[in-house]
Amino acid sequence: MARGQETKITAFIQTLEVEFERKANAKIASEQRTYLRSRFTCYGLKTVERRAIQEPFLMKEFLPTKDEMTEIVKILWQKPPREYHYFSQELACKYVKQLEKRDITLFELMVTHQSWWDTVDFIANKLMGAYFETYPEQRDQYIEKWLKSKNIWLQRSALLFQLRYKAHLDTALLSFVINSLLHSKEFFINKAIGWILREYSRTDPKWVIDFVNNTALAPLSKREALRLIHQKTGTLHS
Repeated sequence: MARGQETKITAFIQTLEVEFERKANAKIASEQRTYLRSRFTCYGLKTVERRAIQEPFLMKEFLPTKDEMTEIVKILWQKPPREYHYFSQELACKYVKQLEKRDITLFELMVTHQSWWDTVDFIANKLMGAYFETYPEQRDQYIEKWLKSKNIWLQRSALLFQLRYKAHLDTALLSFVINSLLHSKEFFINKAIGWILREYSRTDPKWVIDFVNNTALAPLSKREALRLIHQKTGTLHS
């Protein structure tokens, strides 16, 4: 990396640090840390406040180059305060129209480090979902890799990257992914199975009902999958 580029990245990060630290709230930080099960430290910035602080950093005229963004995300992702991780994924989201094949490596790093549902779901939905729309030929090899990885967050990503695909959702692939994870005892996997099915029931409720009735889903997955259908019809499906 050129020295001028490195200086720019350092200045960007240091300025962000100053702004976050200036607005830190110890009481709220303690509450947030409890909510996150003490997995992360926090500055105590509520989402609205954090996004107000971030706004100048995410303005088009002040955005770093894409290569600089990648380095910034890697550096911020190593920092303990959760606000840096939220900022990083929202920064990365600004570049979804400039996706390159190599970007999946960054997204995998983000999913497998500092992992918890609140960041993983954003990355899977907003970043990985956009990536596989741009590079569909990459999809199957990575989904297979993630399913075999035994990393629950990569497996959850394999389920949730199609969350907003609606009519473009690949039901054959979704069936394969769910069946591959069918005997998981992990809450975050079974919850995600129900979530993706529930979301797709907005588009094709009949497919979801048929799939649920013909698949040995965990009770949590089944309950979540049929929730919207039950609300609309007031009936239960076996």
